[in-house]
Amino acid sequence: MSSSPRSPLLPLETAVAQLLAALDDQPVRSEMLSTLQADGRVLAQDVVSKLEVPPQDNSSMDGYALRCADLAPGRALEVSQRIPAGSQGLPLLAGTVARIFTGAPIPPGADAVVMQEDCQEVPGANSSAQQIQVQTQPLAGQWIRRRGEDVRLGATVLQCGMRLGPAALGMAASVGLAQLQVACKPRVALFSTGDELVMPGAVAPQDMPPGAIYNSNRFFLAALLRRMGCEVTDMGIVPDRLDATVQALDDAAQAHDFVLTSGGVSVGEEDHIKPAVQQLGRLDLWQIAIKPGKPFAHGRVGAAHFIGLPGNPVSSFVTFLLLVRPFLLRMQGVQNVALPTQALRADFDWPRADRRQEFLRVRRNTQGGLDLFPNQSSGVLTSVVWGDGLLDNPPGRAIVRGDTVQFISLGDLLG
Repeated sequence: MSSSPRSPLLPLETAVAQLLAALDDQPVRSEMLSTLQADGRVLAQDVVSKLEVPPQDNSSMDGYALRCADLAPGRALEVSQRIPAGSQGLPLLAGTVARIFTGAPIPPGADAVVMQEDCQEVPGANSSAQQIQVQTQPLAGQWIRRRGEDVRLGATVLQCGMRLGPAALGMAASVGLAQLQVACKPRVALFSTGDELVMPGAVAPQDMPPGAIYNSNRFFLAALLRRMGCEVTDMGIVPDRLDATVQALDDAAQAHDFVLTSGGVSVGEEDHIKPAVQQLGRLDLWQIAIKPGKPFAHGRVGAAHFIGLPGNPVSSFVTFLLLVRPFLLRMQGVQNVALPTQALRADFDWPRADRRQEFLRVRRNTQGGLDLFPNQSSGVLTSVVWGDGLLDNPPGRAIVRGDTVQFISLGDLLG
């Protein structure tokens, strides 16, 4: 009896496109949050400035505001006023200068600022009046920050869909926003499947039973999810039984936007994720043409999205970065979810071309090239700890030392 033909493997690009398309009809949930607490969140609404920044011409140096036309060799100019930041100066009298400090408004009539280091105090005929001599010839506009040179009234200074960092929070504050409309954190339920899994601390290493392994996936997946801005519910380890898997999925879908699992997505008799998801909802993806990470599942369980990652730790780690990361970004309203790559030199040979798109664990060296971790097995988590990135190798390509290849920095993906 012949078996039915297998479906062709999905290219990574197609799989990502289908994942993102599943979010097309889902509006991004948002909430108002204090600007002080919005670091790392995704902006859900454009920030449009209701003022100009700076609001008026001001000095970018401690020094003296003056008219360039008043300067002449050897001429002393009287200091007619003092303008600290936060105060408003008077119109500048002809033939005088204003002592001015960084951030203070330029007095009407002045057209330049001279640094205090380029000025020398000299005795005046009137002992009560300070006088200075300018020892350089300034240019009009020197050391003056012009009104609106940073932000114009009505300008969009932060765009919807951007992930907020420290600089963006400072920009929001500079245009007067104490609160920002941001995407709500995706609520994610996480669990692992496998009777062989043991939690660190539950059994000492010397007492581990035959065939048991510590559940490493649970730890790095929870950390990755939190770095992606998610609220994570850790639902532990689910036994390798169909009924237990169905119950765990059903419970997880009740109060979460997204259910993420690792293990049980292959085609073995003890892999129950696929039939469990099909029993509760639908399954849309199954096999991806990448290495590591071919077993992969996406679908819906009730109203919640579902993704099942392979159980091998490197496969789980890599498929999270390649597929779950863009999905979670788009769920929060980020439009640009492409993998950031750069062209670097391979300082190794890779003669074993594979029919799948490969993601090799590599590390940048001091010569500007890439070194390859010697063991590229999907179970060797050491390769991800050692490496600082992935080499994106197209299907069917062997690599010769010196070739230009595409490098994906883990720092760019996880920062």
